[in-house]
Amino acid sequence: MFKKILIANRGEIALRVIRTCREMGIQSVAVYSTADAESLHVKFADEAVCIGPPSSTESYLKISNIMAAAEITNADAIHPGYGFLAENARFSSICEEHGIKFIGASADMINLMGDKASAIATMKKAGVPTIPGSDGIIPTIEDADKIAKKIGYPVMLKATAGGGGKGMRAVWKPEDLQNAWEAARQEAKAGFDNDDMYMEKLIEEPRHIEIQIIGDSTGEACHLSERDCSIQRRHQKLTEETPSPFMTKTLREKMGEAAVKAAESIKYEGVGTVEFLVDKDRNFYFMEMNTRIQVEHPITEQVISNFDLVREQIKAAVGIPILGINYFPSQHSIECRINAEDPYNDFRPSPGFIETFHAPGGHGVRLDTHVYAGYTIPPNYDSMIAKLIITAQTREEAINKMKRALDEFVIEGVKTTIPFHRQLMDNADYIAGNYTTKFMEDFVMNPENKE
Repeated sequence: MFKKILIANRGEIALRVIRTCREMGIQSVAVYSTADAESLHVKFADEAVCIGPPSSTESYLKISNIMAAAEITNADAIHPGYGFLAENARFSSICEEHGIKFIGASADMINLMGDKASAIATMKKAGVPTIPGSDGIIPTIEDADKIAKKIGYPVMLKATAGGGGKGMRAVWKPEDLQNAWEAARQEAKAGFDNDDMYMEKLIEEPRHIEIQIIGDSTGEACHLSERDCSIQRRHQKLTEETPSPFMTKTLREKMGEAAVKAAESIKYEGVGTVEFLVDKDRNFYFMEMNTRIQVEHPITEQVISNFDLVREQIKAAVGIPILGINYFPSQHSIECRINAEDPYNDFRPSPGFIETFHAPGGHGVRLDTHVYAGYTIPPNYDSMIAKLIITAQTREEAINKMKRALDEFVIEGVKTTIPFHRQLMDNADYIAGNYTTKFMEDFVMNPENKE
């Protein structure tokens, strides 16, 4: 087992990893920028090293500074969390070169799955259902036009190096293709320094459903069932739940089998997710594979008895074989991402000083957060400050418990998305489980409920 793990991340996920390390008897090292000096992950770690100024490019994304911190603290492993360098093949490779275990995918695995076009080609070979589209990168707009006509409109242009909704454009008719092509490529170039594009058939009325998988060094994998991530705004997830209200027993088994096949076909090691789009007729198609732990992993932990995904991630990195059993949810769990944003003002970011912080509690309530009363939320990073996770025997009970917990949750001094989630829990379509990735296009915040 590892003696000391450096967590190359910040906020709640860093604190999450630190807690599991403590339970496993492993020393932890936090890294932080000057803007994060007062974050709880810095206070709770066994050691902490400042790695730079507030800018991510000079701190959490600066590999040389992180490797220096690992070397001076004698860390024998690095956990990258999610985001930042979690899916950076060069970082994974550098860790290997320095004899430090990267608790995540290998560089080859990240490269294989990180490029969307190569990932789709790999899944096709493995027999995993994929969305009809281009065979790899599209060289020119003329080629894009031919492919779009072949698969039929509407289509979706996507950046091969994309993520977070960047470099994506839906195209509904031929005359819109040129503008969409140019806009998507410009956005991809600016965001990823890579403007390569591919194309897929646009799935109408889609659900975004992902399957949690874990693989070991022997090449064996298993799944831990699904999470429904369809409530999104600008391709950013807002809330997730498991099991999905859209799922059937047969569909769950088929998607689970496909996800395991995908993982084993590339001998995947560690935790990850295989993400699918599911149409209104419950046909499912591979979308991408995330070679890291997900923000929404707690809801899976809540419904799978005695399963700590970070612990399993660490064990897989050491080389301990998995049990090889596919798991299915025994309860219902919902996660609401609490962001420092104003939901009544187009979700504008709201960094600043937290004057009051009262966490909800009670049976079936879990709160993952790195903030507290007196903490100042910096403007330099993602606006998520907490994850409220509710677990109950049924979906109806989970929604009612979430309402109660949101009513108890008090954060003063900054705007948060707590009011949005509270209104969502009263929405008739959400309560009925009748939602797709287009749900937020019609959702309107009720100003009468504004505090």
